[in-house]
Amino acid sequence: MARGHCALRLGFRQIKGLAEKDAIALIGARAAGYAAPRDLWRRAGLGGGALDRLAQADAFRSLGLDRRQALWAMKGLGPPPLPLFTAAEAPQRTRPEPALPEMTLGQHVAEDYAALSLSLKRHPVAFLRPELARDGMVRAADLAALPLDRRLTIAGLVLIRQRPGTASGVIFVTIEDETGVANLILWPAIFEAYRRVALGASLLGCVGRLQREGIVMHIVAEKLLDLSPRLRQLRRGLAPPPRHGPGEVPPQRPAEAADLVIPSRDFR
Repeated sequence: MARGHCALRLGFRQIKGLAEKDAIALIGARAAGYAAPRDLWRRAGLGGGALDRLAQADAFRSLGLDRRQALWAMKGLGPPPLPLFTAAEAPQRTRPEPALPEMTLGQHVAEDYAALSLSLKRHPVAFLRPELARDGMVRAADLAALPLDRRLTIAGLVLIRQRPGTASGVIFVTIEDETGVANLILWPAIFEAYRRVALGASLLGCVGRLQREGIVMHIVAEKLLDLSPRLRQLRRGLAPPPRHGPGEVPPQRPAEAADLVIPSRDFR
């Protein structure tokens, strides 16, 4: 807490690919803090791979560098100096900083998910909301105000896929958008018809009917849509796709390396 404000900080264990020994070395040499990425290279002895993973996770923002600037700063660093020679290391000339293109907030959020599996900046679906709304998709927060048995379309990141042994093959899927979570029920026939989408989509769209059991609301799925390629827009900083008619879902695009794969908790 600083100046009456609370801060939420993530542990280094959250960074994909960062070895535990590198995190321990970073913490052990931190002392009063680091002034620049070069300090991590010199004092903690971190190699290029560890520094790149820290930069990709936006870990240098507290030093005034976003991930793109930090990645550029790493380019001039070679193998970490041997401990015996760090004190005698000659001062390095400051390289001129290039005019790097600024990353959009959507790109930062996408890269947060790629490096950390989450973001503290904003929810990815919030950036896609205008086009999802044009396609007639409701928000999770809207479900409570909608009439039961209404046919609707919703989309969100897949959090959990469950298939309880006592549910006779029924699949339960929890998705999340920027307003909350929604629970989907996939009867066995629907699951088999959309198995690939049900198991593989990171951003899942669902057409179905709204039902309620007690205080729990859920959507009984009739059709599933793999909307994962839309996350590509965030990572590339692209403009939304051309406008579509109300309720019209644009054609699916093939997967690419730029697509985000967001892990979920799934049944075995």
